[in-house]
Amino acid sequence: MEICVHTEPTQRGASYRTLVQAASATAELGFDGFFRSDHYLQFGTPTQPAGVSDAWLSLAALARDTTGIRLGTLVTPVTLRSPVHLAVQVAQVDQMSDGRIELGIGGGWYRHEYEACAVPFPSDRIGRLGEAVEIITGLWRTEPGETFDYPGARYRITGAQSPVATVQRPGPPLIIGGAGGPRSLDLAVRHAREYNLPFVPPEEVVRIGRLLRERSAQIGRDVPPRLSVLQTVCCGKDAADVAARAEGLGEALRPVSFAGTPGEVADRIGRYAEAGVERVYLRLLDVEDLGHLELLGTELLPRLR
Repeated sequence: MEICVHTEPTQRGASYRTLVQAASATAELGFDGFFRSDHYLQFGTPTQPAGVSDAWLSLAALARDTTGIRLGTLVTPVTLRSPVHLAVQVAQVDQMSDGRIELGIGGGWYRHEYEACAVPFPSDRIGRLGEAVEIITGLWRTEPGETFDYPGARYRITGAQSPVATVQRPGPPLIIGGAGGPRSLDLAVRHAREYNLPFVPPEEVVRIGRLLRERSAQIGRDVPPRLSVLQTVCCGKDAADVAARAEGLGEALRPVSFAGTPGEVADRIGRYAEAGVERVYLRLLDVEDLGHLELLGTELLPRLR
């Protein structure tokens, strides 16, 4: 099982200096990847103000300032940008990272974020996600000197020039984020290497894994998309340490959160491995708490490897 670190820089606030310190520690401690959310507005009830930072600008810098680990978004709301713009950005960051980038992509959900960015909030976001995926992957497959057209119902593109060639061919892996609905499952089966489930219990993973296998067989895909989960992590050396760390998270832990001592968190993750999960994202809310990251790397990772 792969274990990645996930951060929420816009939600809690994180300078690039903080991000690169955390990403570098992630690599040194032996994690498999460093991912970040892609938001331009805080949501929920934030405990502190935070300046907005751009996910793909951050990843471009991390591509040059880190080595070894996978990098990506979980997830980019595709309807917040032009799919052509996004395809070019990701291709360039893939080149800059020497082929370590992954694109987590979804339809978008936070209406206020769109209003804050002067971008329309479409009602057919899953339909747009489907067309955007076809555009992005089509552009990555377009040869230098050729152009790309797309006569879609929602996006119409004429004469788009091919991006820089990606290191990963035919393009960086796609991660489709969803809640197990039929439309997102179908998109994942047709286009994605991975289907990500946030904040779900192991039994839901089992159910969705069965659906992915069935849909994959229906279209002749031999190996279905792998399953991953995202869960908030709150780990401590003992119960008092866990409680103290939980106080500073800024949001309540869920029943499915990875909370507890390293042994307890390892047991929770083990149940997801038994359910068929192949990658776990540890949602590290306080990215400045490098002690938390070190504990996870030195005490948790060895129990999972």
